[in-house]
Amino acid sequence: MGTGKRLVQYAMVYKKLLTVGMILLAFAVMADLMGPMIAKNIIDNHIAVANEGAINFRPIAALLALFFGLGIVTAILRYFQYLLLQKAANRIVQKMRNDLYEHIQTLPIRYFDNLPAGKVVARITNDTEAIRNLYVTVVSQFAISGMYMLGIFIALFYLDPKMGAITLFVLPILYIWMKSYRKFASKVNHIIRGKVSDMNAMINESINGMTIIQAFRREKQMDQEFNELNDEHYKYQTKLLKVEAATSHNLVDVIRSLAFVFFIWYFGGASLTTESVVSVGMLYAFVDYITRLFNPVTGVVNQFARLEHSLVAAERVFKLLDKKGEPVNDDKIARYRGNVRFENVWFAYNEEDYVLKDISFEAKQGETVALVGHTGSGKSSIMNLLFRFYDVSKGEISIDGKKISDMSRQTVRDHMGIVLQDPYLFSGTIESNVSLGDARITREKVQQSLNAVGGERVLKHLRNGIDEEVIEKGSTLSSGQRQLISFARALAFDPAILILDEATSNIDTETEEIIQHAMDVLKRGRTTFIIAHRLSTIKNADRILVLERGEIVESGSHDELLKLDGQYAQMYKLQAGTNGKPKVG
Repeated sequence: MGTGKRLVQYAMVYKKLLTVGMILLAFAVMADLMGPMIAKNIIDNHIAVANEGAINFRPIAALLALFFGLGIVTAILRYFQYLLLQKAANRIVQKMRNDLYEHIQTLPIRYFDNLPAGKVVARITNDTEAIRNLYVTVVSQFAISGMYMLGIFIALFYLDPKMGAITLFVLPILYIWMKSYRKFASKVNHIIRGKVSDMNAMINESINGMTIIQAFRREKQMDQEFNELNDEHYKYQTKLLKVEAATSHNLVDVIRSLAFVFFIWYFGGASLTTESVVSVGMLYAFVDYITRLFNPVTGVVNQFARLEHSLVAAERVFKLLDKKGEPVNDDKIARYRGNVRFENVWFAYNEEDYVLKDISFEAKQGETVALVGHTGSGKSSIMNLLFRFYDVSKGEISIDGKKISDMSRQTVRDHMGIVLQDPYLFSGTIESNVSLGDARITREKVQQSLNAVGGERVLKHLRNGIDEEVIEKGSTLSSGQRQLISFARALAFDPAILILDEATSNIDTETEEIIQHAMDVLKRGRTTFIIAHRLSTIKNADRILVLERGEIVESGSHDELLKLDGQYAQMYKLQAGTNGKPKVG
């Protein structure tokens, strides 16, 4: 379906508002265009006949009162018409933004791997704002201009059909100009919108990485890169501006001049014949209507740039909406027992470049399984598959004997909790970051969860306790505080399966001791997966899986792997700082 048709579909959701607004507009146009007719009546039927007798001011006064009254009616109708059309336009864009944001929640994580966050933000904010301008300004202007032009042509045909027919030359010129402009502007606008997205992406990346930029003194380089991008945007904006400046107002002036040439030629020729006498009132009405005709013509021509700009933005928005997503399913299931099984699992982020190869293992209810290995060995990929952030390429993953591929992504995660190496905190309070707005997580449960992970010892220095304000990413809190909040968040939801992804790597020794003590209590009854580089934190795990280039090369308990004296033992020796064989037990 074309972009125009889809925009019409969105508009039809609020067709009642649009219909009433258009009806009021039609009456407003009718009232406004009655003015020249009344003026013609006054001139021809009252003022022009004054030479034959005294002027009767009573009918003139009545007509002037009608003229003034119609002006007031027009103003009132235009006021309510404006409110209704603008309200409908804002409603349409409000729905589009909601649909777009809702759709983003359904897109797989894989989609965001290749699309910078700034570009997604540009689609939701900048592009939808351009579409809002389409409905609020462009469509309104086209509707008003179209209605006025229709009314003026009707009036011209009523006054003199031949002259009315002559003025129709305006329409094909406008149509040809619009088609020609769109052919050129569409290409340039696509580039302009793309450059805006690129700038948004770069700004977003720069803000997130400002610490690194300043630490490595790359401010000038980043500034230069942004300037180059901005210069490209400016270059294409200038191309578009030149076309608009050379044609928009100039085009209208040429058409207006041509219309008056036809007008003078037609009525001038008629006045030279004895068969036709043109009244002063007729001349006044025609001049008024032709002058009025070019106000909506100017309005239409001036909106061509904004129209094309908005259509390109709409095309980009619909392209995102057309990305295949999955409906969010909030169906609840019974709490897992927590038996997890990987059977011959293969996985690749890109086609057949496998990062996991024939992975098979089982984690039974209440067990703690640790995943270790060098960077890129596939540890986090295993957890990504368990959470169904991605789907396996080959093989199966099951929980309590049920394949997770047979469940919706949201249902799979219903009884899972995760703590990341770099926990993400949202703007709000500590309480809202633990509960995430879930009505099931009471204030008391938030406090209990924080206490369970030892949070009272770390958070006690905060003036407002769990009501302490948290800004984006929790940048005003220490790493340990953020991590404890993340722990409390996972535990508040009472997961059957708990995943700790490098959860203690960014915290100090004292906080690590607090968390380790809490973990010993909280892991009971839960199946826990720990991804760790610090091997000292996983000595008590029931099973340790050692990964190398996407394969499990060793498996066993801490003591068993040390006795094996393989890859795990070598890693442990290096971290323990011993040259000889580490002590077992």
